[in-house]
Amino acid sequence: MSPLPVRGLTILYDAHCSLCVHLRNWLLRQRKLVPLTLVPAGSVEARRRFPSLDHYRTLREITVIGDKGQVYGGPAAWVVCLWALADYRSKAHWLATPAGAPFVRVTMLAAAKYRDATTAGATAGAGVPVPCDDRCAAPG
Repeated sequence: MSPLPVRGLTILYDAHCSLCVHLRNWLLRQRKLVPLTLVPAGSVEARRRFPSLDHYRTLREITVIGDKGQVYGGPAAWVVCLWALADYRSKAHWLATPAGAPFVRVTMLAAAKYRDATTAGATAGAGVPVPCDDRCAAPG
């Protein structure tokens, strides 16, 4: 029996990170092969939809949830976001190979460095990100 196809993805993004918000807006403008729902990580909505997730972790690392309960984090989450887009699916397939993996790693490290430099003030102490209370949610 073959697995059921993914019919939708929810992307949890950090609404306090300018890079994350920029990427969210970019994703919304792309042609999609799979519908995307973008929800601020740590928000009331994210906690309601996915009560069993570690929401502090979703604030530190992009998390993508498939409609059948699949959870992608780290490099796989970045790749699955591209996989959902019409113009980037073939690139996502390549990035998922051993040849493409170093590019994903370098991109993630650069994004993490930028994010650390630009969101240093958005923590509740001890480096714990401030959860979104849904005021940061944007339509789409």
